[in-house]
Amino acid sequence: MKNDLEPAKVLLAYEKIIKNGTETEFGKIYQGVEAYSDYDGYTVYMKGNGVELKMGFHNTYHLEYEQERLKEAFIKKVLLLADEKS
Repeated sequence: MKNDLEPAKVLLAYEKIIKNGTETEFGKIYQGVEAYSDYDGYTVYMKGNGVELKMGFHNTYHLEYEQERLKEAFIKKVLLLADEKS
């Protein structure tokens, strides 16, 4: 898999969603991206618009999606969130 995301950017976006988002059943949602983690916090999840990102221990990640254009839009959104001034 091509390395589309920098783990540091993913974690920045995750933190912004958790800080600024509104409560959901699993975590928080902010600007259309939902973020949550497993019980111990070692695995974080972000999802939106038909794409789910799972980032685990040692900054490995996996993207699930059905259409390439949805993946690209999701990655763009995550990077925008990471670069956004809080």
